[in-house]
Amino acid sequence: MLVCNSLNFLRIHSRKLLNSIPVRTYTNTTGIVKSQCAIVFPGQGAQYVGMGKDLYENFASARHVFDEANEILGFNLKGLVFNGTQNQLTQTENTQPAILATSVAILRVLESEYGFDIESACTFALGHSLGEYTALVATKALSLPDAIKLVRLRGESMTKAVSQLKVKTAMSALIVREENLAEIEDSIREIGPSLPEGELVELANINSVSAVISGTSNAVDFASGVLQSNHLAARALDLPVSAPFHCKLMQPAADMMRASLKNIKFNTPVIDVITNVTATPIKSSTEIPQLLEKQVTATIQWQKSIKYCKDRGINTFIVIGPARVLANLLKKEYPMDRVRPLTTVKDIQLHSEDLKIKQLNTL
Repeated sequence: MLVCNSLNFLRIHSRKLLNSIPVRTYTNTTGIVKSQCAIVFPGQGAQYVGMGKDLYENFASARHVFDEANEILGFNLKGLVFNGTQNQLTQTENTQPAILATSVAILRVLESEYGFDIESACTFALGHSLGEYTALVATKALSLPDAIKLVRLRGESMTKAVSQLKVKTAMSALIVREENLAEIEDSIREIGPSLPEGELVELANINSVSAVISGTSNAVDFASGVLQSNHLAARALDLPVSAPFHCKLMQPAADMMRASLKNIKFNTPVIDVITNVTATPIKSSTEIPQLLEKQVTATIQWQKSIKYCKDRGINTFIVIGPARVLANLLKKEYPMDRVRPLTTVKDIQLHSEDLKIKQLNTL
């Protein structure tokens, strides 16, 4: 995803934040202002070979996560993540448990070795698509073993759904302006009924500076052209993905997930988890299975999710997981906020003082 990095952009958003009304807050035991902090987890696309390896080599808590994932899955996920090929890692059924395990490993290091406590430190938790499962693990709404099984099944279900499609599919990222998002949503809804039978295009993901559309290749190309000709999108970039994620073509995958989700025990999150489907906090543990099922085909309402946080005074984001896509988006959109990406051992060491956490155990 491409974002603006101009001085004008910084000036505009700096002024906007400086003029915002301060909210009432209090400081918790970790020194972080709880009512101003959210914790964020990335989704598919953040993977890279070697992610989490330094954590595994330095911390027992991280080793336990990867070793447990190996045992649950019955194959060497750790070896694939640390030493496999990029092609193997980017296969959806491997990518999803790999990213979840890496993100949870980072979190466990913070908790076990640095005394981090999500309940006292953060007001909201949210994850991008797959990352929502990590957010549920982090908030104790879902166990790690169940999460590993579910995201593996999620990846396998998506792969199977794609294999059954008889049309060519695509996803395209559109560079847009935030003020055009509502009109873009309307345009995509209007385009749908005008398409030939068998063609489909839907919004897969909405950010403030980009929107992703998903569906059949012809429909995605047509919609991209319409949005650009109407000056609603600056340009379009085809994404190198194996499936048309977050559209109705993934309904078979959602159907396959339904039975397994119903058999999982979900708990009430210890802090509010903002769900991708509604961009509002989960109200009850009983609605989690349905929300996760809907998420497979629904639009990821990321821009609205972040806005929900911002409207409630959040100005610190702890981004836990591989790569820095979400952290970079937040930094560009809110340059006056504290955005702390925690991906490696060096990141944790760099930001530990800033986050007021001290190492408790060393090896």
